[in-house]
Amino acid sequence: MSQTKQDIRALSKEQLMAFFTAHGDKAFRGKQVYEWLWKKGVHQFDDMTNLSLETRQLLSDAFSINHIEVDTMQRSSDGTLKNAIRLHDGLVVESVLIPTPKRTTACVSSQVGCSLDCKFCATSRLKRMRNLNPDEIYDQVVAIDKQSRLYHDRKLTNIVFMGMGEPLMNYNNVLKAIDKITSDEGLGMSPKRIVVSTSGVPKMIKKMAEDGVKFNLAVSLHSARDEVRTQIMPFNETFPLKDLREALQFWYAKTKRQITYEYVVWEGINDTLEDIEALIDFCKFAPSKVNIIEYNPIDDGEFKQAKSSIIERYVSMLEANNITVTVRRSRGKDIDAACGQLANKS
Repeated sequence: MSQTKQDIRALSKEQLMAFFTAHGDKAFRGKQVYEWLWKKGVHQFDDMTNLSLETRQLLSDAFSINHIEVDTMQRSSDGTLKNAIRLHDGLVVESVLIPTPKRTTACVSSQVGCSLDCKFCATSRLKRMRNLNPDEIYDQVVAIDKQSRLYHDRKLTNIVFMGMGEPLMNYNNVLKAIDKITSDEGLGMSPKRIVVSTSGVPKMIKKMAEDGVKFNLAVSLHSARDEVRTQIMPFNETFPLKDLREALQFWYAKTKRQITYEYVVWEGINDTLEDIEALIDFCKFAPSKVNIIEYNPIDDGEFKQAKSSIIERYVSMLEANNITVTVRRSRGKDIDAACGQLANKS
């Protein structure tokens, strides 16, 4: 029966107000329900305690709330938490809470599986089953905020779209979710504390810039040489570096916001002087910084972390060219929660 009901969170506040006036009630009732759904994050109509029993029954008869459930939660020795999130249709995605001394970050998923084919990422081995709805993305953030308060005694401070899926391949729903997360009628988080990470879809990066988004952009780059990038990220053949570069120049011209490049260095793949020089050139056309990320194996040993001397060479050459660079140590490796490892092993 509930399968045929409309998910109430697909309705705007105005549509909810119209629903109540059509049923002979006052329009402000719609505002009350909207607040329960988003600001207070309830998942049951019976929890909307300032509504009469009749009103709750009316809602229950007409709508469902297709909320997520945290199916299992794993805790890493470093405090990282990984959630297996069960969706209303039984599919599962993963999200991660990453604590540091000064902040807690939610790493959220945007698709079940992934549309792209990065060879070093466990998620890309799962076929893309569907996009997540805005409320499913929002719910991940709400769940992690509760965990942050419970386990780390502080509210969530940051969000990164670096979980399962390519966010720009689910553009409209990701933007709707961020709109709710940053709205005073939702979680009221600052967009400056949100990073959307893309593997590099030029057309959608331009669209983001044109749409005037206020959040930050990160690009999963890993090589600034087409022949190398296509080898490890085959979709680069469709979206080559010259197109990506042009889109990022457009992004900076429109937003005046720095770009972050995520970059893993692998032995025998992108560990030469030529690779470093190509990255330096790529960083120079728009203000940017580089996060060199520790590689996290995904079982088959095809990719190996480069030697520390190579990482040091990257860092010293980038710094010599006035490019900000940070080496990021991965967290949550012991529970397969680190960057590139999310693949629903649970």
